[in-house]
Amino acid sequence: MKLNFRCLLSCVGSMALVFSTGLTVKAADVGIGASFKGPIGLQLYSLRDQFKKDVPGTLDKVQGFGIKYAELATTYNLPPEQFTAELKKRGIKAVSGHYPYEKYRDDAEGVAREAKALGLKYVGCAWIPHKGNFDEKTCREAAAVFNHAGEVLAKQGMKFFYHVHGFEFQPYQDGTLLDLLMKETNPKYANFEMDVFWIIFPGQDPVKLLEKYPKRWQLMHLKDMKKGLQTGPLTGSAPVTNDVAIGTGQIDFDPILKAAKKVGVKYYFIEDESPTSEQQIPESLKYLGQMKW
Repeated sequence: MKLNFRCLLSCVGSMALVFSTGLTVKAADVGIGASFKGPIGLQLYSLRDQFKKDVPGTLDKVQGFGIKYAELATTYNLPPEQFTAELKKRGIKAVSGHYPYEKYRDDAEGVAREAKALGLKYVGCAWIPHKGNFDEKTCREAAAVFNHAGEVLAKQGMKFFYHVHGFEFQPYQDGTLLDLLMKETNPKYANFEMDVFWIIFPGQDPVKLLEKYPKRWQLMHLKDMKKGLQTGPLTGSAPVTNDVAIGTGQIDFDPILKAAKKVGVKYYFIEDESPTSEQQIPESLKYLGQMKW
C-alpha cells in the first residue's frame, strides 16, 4: 500500500524529533512537503559504520529520523528474520535490498529465499564487476544474469532491479552501454534504480533518461553532489565526501522529481555515504519537506 511520508509521520503528532546531532525540528517539518510526495525511505548503507557497532541503537536513530521505509545492503550478521523483527519494532518496512552480482549469477534462488524472508518487494544489484572500462561483452553477460534473476524473483512475487552506477555510460554505437543494457534486459523481469548522483557525475541528464525509459525506472536514490565537483569520469567511483545534504549541493532536484513523479517512480531513498551522513540525513529530509514547484 502506497502512503505518503507526511501521513506516515502523523502518528508522532506535533512532538519534536531530537536527533543525535542536536538538531530539533517539528515532526511536520520533516520529510515531504506539498510538492514532493515520496514515499521516501533511507538506504541503510548510509549508516554502515554505526550499524557495525550497534544495530538496535542505529535503528533507533533511523526511527528518530521519522523513516518508515528502508533499503538494505546487508543485515549486519543478523539472520533475516531477526533483522526484520528489529525493523518491525520500530515501524520500519524493508522495501528493497541490494545483493552482490556474484550471488545473482551463481545462486539466484538463494537470493530469492533470503529476500522473501526479509519481506522485500524489490531486490537489486548495485554493481557489475569489471576490469578497466565497462565493455559490451560484460554488459551482455550482465543482462543475461539479470534476466534470469528477474524471472526467479518474479516467481516469488518480487521484482529485480539494477542500480545504475555511472560506468555504464561508456559510448556504444549511437548511444551508451546503458542503452544496450536496457535493450538486452527483459522489461518483464528487469527494472532499474536511478541514483541521481551517479547519473549527473558521469555528465548525463536524469530527466532525459527518465523520459527516454519511462517504464523502466521503479526506484530512485536521492543524493546531492558537492558544489564545484567536476563531472565526466565513467569510473563509477568517487570520494564519499562528495555526498552532501540534499539542497546544499549542485543538483537541481525540482525537475528530476517532477519527471520521476510523471513516469511513476515508486520509492525514493536518501543515500548519503559521507562520514557526516548522520548529521546530513535530517537536513536532507527537512529540505525535501520545504520543496515547492
